[in-house]
Amino acid sequence: MSRATVAVLGAGSWGTALAALLCGNGVATRLWGRDAGALTRIAAEHRNQHYLPDVPLPAGLVCVPDLPEALRDVDVALVAVPSHAFHAMLDEAAPLLPKHAGYAWATKGFEPGTGRFLHELVAERLPGTPAAVVTGPSFAREVAAGMPTAVTVHSDDDAFAHRVAELLHGNAFRAYTGNDMLGAELGGAMKNVLAVATGVADGMQLGLNARAGLITRGMNEMLRLGAALGAQPQTLMGLAGLGDLVLTCTGQLSRNYRFGFALGQGVPLQQALADIGQVVEGAVTADEVMRLANRHALDLPISHHVQKVLHGEMTPTAALQSLLARERKPEYPANLFA
Repeated sequence: MSRATVAVLGAGSWGTALAALLCGNGVATRLWGRDAGALTRIAAEHRNQHYLPDVPLPAGLVCVPDLPEALRDVDVALVAVPSHAFHAMLDEAAPLLPKHAGYAWATKGFEPGTGRFLHELVAERLPGTPAAVVTGPSFAREVAAGMPTAVTVHSDDDAFAHRVAELLHGNAFRAYTGNDMLGAELGGAMKNVLAVATGVADGMQLGLNARAGLITRGMNEMLRLGAALGAQPQTLMGLAGLGDLVLTCTGQLSRNYRFGFALGQGVPLQQALADIGQVVEGAVTADEVMRLANRHALDLPISHHVQKVLHGEMTPTAALQSLLARERKPEYPANLFA
């Protein structure tokens, strides 16, 4: 492992898991979060009692409550905050980032209210800085526990993609690389919306056939939106798209799936969100997916019905009936990848 210092920005479950992974790989790692008290407890107990209470953290992990100190002389800043906090985090970190450093993120989602991709924000705020997105099927708890995981790192800068992948890659953690940032981000964001739909179906006890149908037709929606935006189809058929979609639509550790499951059982939306206790990205990403779909005049029925349920315009039962009543059509349009 080449020498490097990485600052992980965000001390939630995913940031803590990534920091533990990097530190375990022998990388000098600093963990920063907004709650200084929580960081002090993590440093003292070598555990994140709030997010990952059952997972011991490496003794060498350094917790730094001061952002300028966390970023001082680092080689890579790795951001792991919710999508709604990404822009603010970028604005704070940008003037503190050393000139030689690169900026990477493991955040999945769009900028709320605009539908802009996160790599667009980074390119605008940090022009010329190497940037990369880390994504793929990866539950934080399993990563922190050292269970086998595979992700992908996409960047316009091949050398930086390989650099970040090298830092993350370990005995039980495989990190692949690619150069399709748009496709990688689209897959990581859109799968959360589709996981809500699958959770709703399972909460309504519609069966495994329905779950498989939703996952497959959801993949269709992802591919069609990706084609309209210029994403590489192989990116969406890989870890960033299909891999993450399957995990999030079938894993009980998925907040988006559990949120949808609660809705399918009749739990009111705000109560379902409160019961999860953490950010449910799919609850805010549905609007941004449909913003992009409408911009390109695309019909994405599953995503559209999730949006309607989240806005209280339809009940899960009414949404199901509406989906089932749609006209028969070819499985794929002839010009999907044209």
